[in-house]
Amino acid sequence: MFSYDMVQSAAEQLKGVAVRTPLIESPLLNERVGGRVFLKCENLQHTGSFKFRGAYNRLSRLSDDEKAAGVLAFSSGNHAQGIARAAQMLGIKATIIMPADAPQLKVDGTRGYGAEVVFYDRYNEDREEVAKRAAGDSGAVIVPPYNNEYIMAGQGTVGLEIAEDLKALGATPDQVLVNCGGGGLCSGTFTSLYKAFPKLDGYAVEPNEFDDVMRSLECGEIQTVDFGARSICDALLTPSAGSLTFPVLKGLGIKGLTVTDDEAKAAVGYAARTLKIVGEPGGVVSLAAVLAGKLDAKDKTTVCVISGGNIDPAMLIECLAH
Repeated sequence: MFSYDMVQSAAEQLKGVAVRTPLIESPLLNERVGGRVFLKCENLQHTGSFKFRGAYNRLSRLSDDEKAAGVLAFSSGNHAQGIARAAQMLGIKATIIMPADAPQLKVDGTRGYGAEVVFYDRYNEDREEVAKRAAGDSGAVIVPPYNNEYIMAGQGTVGLEIAEDLKALGATPDQVLVNCGGGGLCSGTFTSLYKAFPKLDGYAVEPNEFDDVMRSLECGEIQTVDFGARSICDALLTPSAGSLTFPVLKGLGIKGLTVTDDEAKAAVGYAARTLKIVGEPGGVVSLAAVLAGKLDAKDKTTVCVISGGNIDPAMLIECLAH
């Protein structure tokens, strides 16, 4: 059973290793929405994404024999880079299964941390099956991107830091928005935040075409995404929530929100121009929901997690011109 204690243990494991990213507030953003908005900048984490937290927490707990066998992961890029960097720091061989259409910036980053990259067709192949074939009889430990308690706990340290910083500022959040793919960041972060602020409203934010978590929360059972769904938010293109992550979100009463690709582009542009924050489309959907008025932020204290900043230059230019 996933618990707050696991997140606290992860915080000890990550102490002095992960970056304690800032929680910032912009007068311009506050004026625009008519309330207070805090942004947790995980784009400034190692590898440019919160994913490093869960990756290091998982890999650092492997036995010596497991470390010697190496690790294998499947990812569109942010989990890939987190695993690659954590493995590099711990002296572990890493193989990453990546979709052939993953952003080149993320492919280069993964290879730059010393991992081997194996491509697959995300629309015609099952990445978990590809991962099993790649692992073969090597004994490599498969590290899933979200459906693992060590991963969830590592991501949950984002929520611990938010809670600590808000309390230091004397601020109590009315609502918190967290970007959601498979639910690892959401389940861990909200577990931490509800421990500190039990009355807050929590929202998992997804791209419109990948609204499986929102639909799952509405009906109470895990739903999947249509096979032909597409979005520019490559960090959030998971087919469904995890069997471990969804019960946590359901149990906490989290609600779902979605944004369009155009709204995500607008948020990337706004963050870069006005806030001087570089975020990727999937990393800013929570901010996009606030900017697009998907919920009422007037006279409220809102927190958004900027979960990643690994954006290809061409996409950043497109968003700035949007």
